Amino acid sequence: MGLTLAQLASHLGCEFDGDASCLISGVATLVDATSGDLSFLVSSKYRADLAATQASVVVMADQNRRAYAGNVLIAKDPYLTYARAAQLFYPERRHEGGVHPAAVVDPTAQIDAAAWVDALCVIGPEVVVGANAQIGAGCILDRDITIGRDCRLLANVTIHGHASLGERCVIQPGVVIGSDGFGYANDQGKWVKIPQVGGVILGDDVEVGANTTIDRGALSDTIIGNGVILDNQVQIAHNVHIGEQTAIAGCTGVAGSTHIGKRCAIGGHVGIVGHLTIADGVHVSAKTFVSQSIDKAGFYSSGTPIELNARWRKNFVRMKQLDEMARRIKTLEKMVHKLSNDV
Repeated sequence: MGLTLAQLASHLGCEFDGDASCLISGVATLVDATSGDLSFLVSSKYRADLAATQASVVVMADQNRRAYAGNVLIAKDPYLTYARAAQLFYPERRHEGGVHPAAVVDPTAQIDAAAWVDALCVIGPEVVVGANAQIGAGCILDRDITIGRDCRLLANVTIHGHASLGERCVIQPGVVIGSDGFGYANDQGKWVKIPQVGGVILGDDVEVGANTTIDRGALSDTIIGNGVILDNQVQIAHNVHIGEQTAIAGCTGVAGSTHIGKRCAIGGHVGIVGHLTIADGVHVSAKTFVSQSIDKAGFYSSGTPIELNARWRKNFVRMKQLDEMARRIKTLEKMVHKLSNDV
């Protein structure tokens, strides 16, 4: 698919400066772009790359326009405009409706005529698959599962535990939705499994990254709000609630019954303990350990940044002495206070 610069500007709602008939057919970075590519400038540190780029058009903010002599698209948010341009040039590929002859579909399942079920899928009893949904090769939908219209499940997704997906969800390969939560009672040193009987509810426009796991609820449901995006290898435990438009980066674990608010951003490898409440608009940096509820929006961090090992070892020793040091400082403060009063 190719578009002229003028057509592209019209699609994206941008002003342009340059050759209106210039043909654009793809996107690339400033360094890798060749003739026919659209690229973008989002930071002044890439000005050197801008000067040498072979891109046919560059998306940039208006204040950077004088830095480039070639074709430009003027955008308030160049990165967002690039994303929308990429969607134009690389539209999602979809099969026409039907069921592959190598799929196994229970007679009680309801597969919309416009949905596609690929080879080696297993579709269980009472499953409902909505219009234009795409069920990739090797997916397993156990029983009593609802897949909304225009959802796309890539290869080898497993869903069970009375799960329900809203519309336009994207589930990447290897995801497991509706696995049993980590629920056990202890009987004199032996673990007794607690049946997990809740479900999982995903809202509309949710994207779940590869090999992420979302556990079903113990009694009530695990709930993922509209527009939530989960990166690869994220663990969402039973009865977690995640508010709309929240993003969680890879290798983060959220323990059971924690409620995360709307429009939060959780960095990679964050650990969040169970039964907490995190307010709307909270940002948590990578490697942070969240051990208590957060009741107001803001940017939160913990952990120690990387440094030379020898220096880290010295600091670590001092960290173990903090309680003793605090006691000594308190004692010294009392002594200073007493001496001040005596004078």
